[in-house]
Amino acid sequence: MPQDTGPATEPGTEPATEPGTPADAPKSVPVGTASGTGLGKREWLRLEAKADQLRRLTLDTTYWAGAGHIGGGMSVLDILTVIYHKHLNYKLDDPVWPDRDRVILSKGHAGIAYAPLLCDLGWNDPALLKTFNLTNSPMGMHLDAAKVVGVDASTGSLGHGLPIAAGTALAARVQGKDWWVYCVTGDGELNEGSCWEAFMAIAHYQLDHVITIVDRNKFMIDGATEEVMALGALADKLRAFGLNVIEAPGHSLPDLSAAIDAAKSHAGQPTAIIADTVKGAGIDFMEGDYVWHYGALDEAMHKRAQASLERYYGARRARAEAEGV
Repeated sequence: MPQDTGPATEPGTEPATEPGTPADAPKSVPVGTASGTGLGKREWLRLEAKADQLRRLTLDTTYWAGAGHIGGGMSVLDILTVIYHKHLNYKLDDPVWPDRDRVILSKGHAGIAYAPLLCDLGWNDPALLKTFNLTNSPMGMHLDAAKVVGVDASTGSLGHGLPIAAGTALAARVQGKDWWVYCVTGDGELNEGSCWEAFMAIAHYQLDHVITIVDRNKFMIDGATEEVMALGALADKLRAFGLNVIEAPGHSLPDLSAAIDAAKSHAGQPTAIIADTVKGAGIDFMEGDYVWHYGALDEAMHKRAQASLERYYGARRARAEAEGV
């Protein structure tokens, strides 16, 4: 959580005020229970509203840009929401505060979702979202740390984020600092050998302040991960490399929060959280379809996606209302 009063005023479309729970809610509505997660009902509802707002703003950004990596943007948004609005230690009035926690979005193509979050925090002008990936805009497809406030590392060439996270954690150790480093990777990204070299180093140096979160949406640009280059028993592989592994539903905010809590309490061994997600989560005609790794939206599709996100939020809010305590 930020060190001062909380997030900046929310730009973009507000969430629906009285959502329902339709029978045709998208398939990515999370399942499971919230027991033992440490998220009270009020906080759960707050996070659901924030995630909904960011999903809508990501959709709008894709529409304004003409196209974007919306599939992986939608799959990662719940992860980013829980990190920034529940667990991350930072100062809203000082985004380069030296003792802040760091976030490395290794799957840099998800900048289409990261940019709205960083604008919502008040660190960048929300008007820039209407220029996303357009000529001369500071908001490029893969966000540049030298141009976008709040980006801790420029990424986009897959496989670079985990080595950067390892080096960042080692730098903290040398300086006697105790900040956390969150590294969010794609699952297709784990085809890169540099990821596994980084896992070896993270485990070897016992960098227990590195929390790796794998956005396991099961698709990459050319198709299903298990058909392009199978990851197989991913949890077992990560354990064999010396990591503590937690598997969690990637669209359940309470479960994601509980997984991060568990990672922080597991001293002496770094943790990887495998978040089971859905490509294009919340937009019914995109869900589970690798074609939407990168895609364009016309006006009709934009409106259809907006309606789907409203139904999706309604179903998720209803779950929080029913199960939250």
